[in-house]
Amino acid sequence: MLFSLPASALDLRLPDLGSSAGAIMTPQQEAKLGKAFMRSVRHNQAVLDDPVIDDYIQDLGNRLVEASDAKGSRFHFFVIDNHEINAFAGPGGYIGVYTGLITTTQTESELAAVLAHEIAHVTQKHLLRAWESASNMTIPNAAVLLAAIAIGAVAGGDAGLAAASAGQAAFLQEQINFTRANEQEADRVGIDILARAGFDANAMAAFFSRMGKANRVYATKLPEFLLTHPVTTSRIADALGRAGTHPYHQPKDDLRYHLVKARLALRNETDPLGRARTLKRQLAEGRYQNRIATEYQRALALEQGDRPRAARTILRGLLEHSPDTLEFVYELAWVEQAMGQAEEALALLRKAADRHPASRTLALAHAELAIAQGKPSEAISRLRRYREYAPEEPRVYELLARASGALGDRAEAHRYQAEYHYLNGDLEEAILQLEIALRTKSLDFYESSRLESRLATLRRELKAQKKRE
Repeated sequence: MLFSLPASALDLRLPDLGSSAGAIMTPQQEAKLGKAFMRSVRHNQAVLDDPVIDDYIQDLGNRLVEASDAKGSRFHFFVIDNHEINAFAGPGGYIGVYTGLITTTQTESELAAVLAHEIAHVTQKHLLRAWESASNMTIPNAAVLLAAIAIGAVAGGDAGLAAASAGQAAFLQEQINFTRANEQEADRVGIDILARAGFDANAMAAFFSRMGKANRVYATKLPEFLLTHPVTTSRIADALGRAGTHPYHQPKDDLRYHLVKARLALRNETDPLGRARTLKRQLAEGRYQNRIATEYQRALALEQGDRPRAARTILRGLLEHSPDTLEFVYELAWVEQAMGQAEEALALLRKAADRHPASRTLALAHAELAIAQGKPSEAISRLRRYREYAPEEPRVYELLARASGALGDRAEAHRYQAEYHYLNGDLEEAILQLEIALRTKSLDFYESSRLESRLATLRRELKAQKKRE
């Protein structure tokens, strides 16, 4: 488990966590802390903004949550654009996974195993327990504690203690060790979640075993996963033993898992047409793990290489074979747009988005294409409906700002832009946008009051943040 939140970046005061005999934190406090955690992550990490990948990881995470003790609770799963092999859990059910971990897994069950492990950290309240000792500390000292745990987890050892004073070293080491001691419980609970969700219960041990073998490969620089999730022979044996209590089950990978891996494989491709030719040969020779995903990757490569007509032919064929696969709908819409078939692209997205109103993939693509085609009102209508499902999605507010600006509503455009920056952890820019909005002429009393109230709230948060730095 990785604590990646610098304490000074929190936009709220640390709540009274209470003693070990009392409640650690109320659900409301944990939710507030989780939102601040996510804002800090967005501000300091490269959170991936790819709706196709985001939809998949959220759906996979939700499936696992429904098989856990937290069934019915809202968790937030997101992807960090980083080739390192790692994942982490934050307060309030915010769980991040690195792109490097996704591409390293060999089966969907392995990816699900890591997410189930992180879900277990949340359901067993390991993070809150680790922070409980901060309740009787001053805010500055609590900040040092949280920062030391975070740095220690990232660096995999005593490096976190360098941020603390010598007098606190033993205490801080105890807290870091305490978080590591919870790994075994997270494995046990995670394997149970994995099995109940219909995945291979042996996948966690299989992934740990492959990571453990990496010790012989990475002589000087271990993958982050091994630093934050130390793998030992006994840990692998324990995972196998726990998996053995569940009936053997080897499920088939969801097609979307292979599509996401195919999409990630092209993120840094410098020669997309060369990749497309290689993929064509592999398809002809039968050298692939999943044929449909390989065809999809070839279409993506052709699209990146400015060959939209060839990409469209492949995507239409894939969509005919699998009409409910939203990844194909999404990509085909962008290809149609690139070929000048704007109305066809929009019609495709309208139809699919009406069937799947909670899909980030479709909602954002529909809104963006509507704005590009001079239909900002349609974009706003779609975004407002989608916002009911994702009220804290920065990209939604960015598109709402663009659509409002296209309609000539400058005050609303700046207000939405303020929320976009706020959710990305940039308080100062959010405040600036609200100040600009308030200077807009012809604001009515209601609009002015709403903007002034929000501005006052953000100014208080900024003042508290600077006081802690």
